[in-house]
Amino acid sequence: MTEEARKPAAPAAGRAGMKKELPEHFKSYRHVWVAIEMERGQVHPVSYELLGCGRTLADKLGVQLAGAVIGPPGEATWHAVAEAFAYGADMVYLVEDPILKDYRNEPYSKALTDLVNTYQPEILLLGATTLGRDLAGSVATTLKTGLTADCTELDVDDDKSLAATRPTFGGSLLCTIYTLNFRPQMATVRPRVMPMPERKERPVGRVIQHKLSMMEEDIVTKVLSFIPDGQSSKVNLAYADIVVAGGLGLGAAENFQLIRNLASTLGAEYGCSRPVVQKGWMPSERQIGQTGKTIRPKLYIAAGISGAIQHRVGVEGADLIVAINIDPNAPIFDFAHVGIVTDAVRLLPALTEAFIRRLSPHNRDKLAS
Repeated sequence: MTEEARKPAAPAAGRAGMKKELPEHFKSYRHVWVAIEMERGQVHPVSYELLGCGRTLADKLGVQLAGAVIGPPGEATWHAVAEAFAYGADMVYLVEDPILKDYRNEPYSKALTDLVNTYQPEILLLGATTLGRDLAGSVATTLKTGLTADCTELDVDDDKSLAATRPTFGGSLLCTIYTLNFRPQMATVRPRVMPMPERKERPVGRVIQHKLSMMEEDIVTKVLSFIPDGQSSKVNLAYADIVVAGGLGLGAAENFQLIRNLASTLGAEYGCSRPVVQKGWMPSERQIGQTGKTIRPKLYIAAGISGAIQHRVGVEGADLIVAINIDPNAPIFDFAHVGIVTDAVRLLPALTEAFIRRLSPHNRDKLAS
């Protein structure tokens, strides 16, 4: 036997070369949880979207789906509990305390971490919102477990591990990440990535209440007052039924008035691709894509947008995608439902005029029906 033949085989690259060896103390972790995001009495819709996704994961694993509600005592918190059941939860874990009236990282992290350590879920999902990202990072760090952020797809692998897929390398590739040897398996998902499940009237089921083991004097951060930002943008791209967007193919910043005109005619929101924001042609709150807003409109019109992966993952949930691009080989034509090969700067005014002639103000809503 040659010296080379005596050498042990190199371990296989990637997940194939990894071995799942779940420590004994993690083997009791079961069930899928969704952290119900509630701020100032309002539940963020992403929580309901995650309950729909969590229901699918729980059914594949043969376990229960639970909501984790954290908030102050009162009607709004119990409404969140009831809505969790309406959107598919089998049970709800509840932490109520007056000091949870406003979101602060310290008490919310303590509440969710204590719930996880006590009741041991195998999967914990949160929305990739400003609040959710802050909370997920601190909870995962405290629990010393893995966290996959900004996922575009969640599934359960053959060995019942959570397969969390997200874009990487600036959105040019998709990768699937596993947390093999730690629990819970945590992931955040952006609003509108997952479809909204059907709401069904259901009675409030089993609610497990857990006491917050923290006092106000233990919290460094204090809320002095709440002042709404009256100057904040009213952009509502994520939940618009019709969206019109433009890319670098429009050629100049002034040509984005064509996008605004068409959006106004259709009663739509308007947006743009990431390179347009980088150019300074449009504000960041109008950006659509993995690093901007994720949308699921009934109609999406993309003018002069090439359709890179970063943009694709933000729009592929749309019911109908109409792409306008002068380049017949643009990647957007690979996933658009309707493709028009032409100069968008020339087509947009004609398209707007055609809609103006066809539509009157009282029947524009028919486009979204």
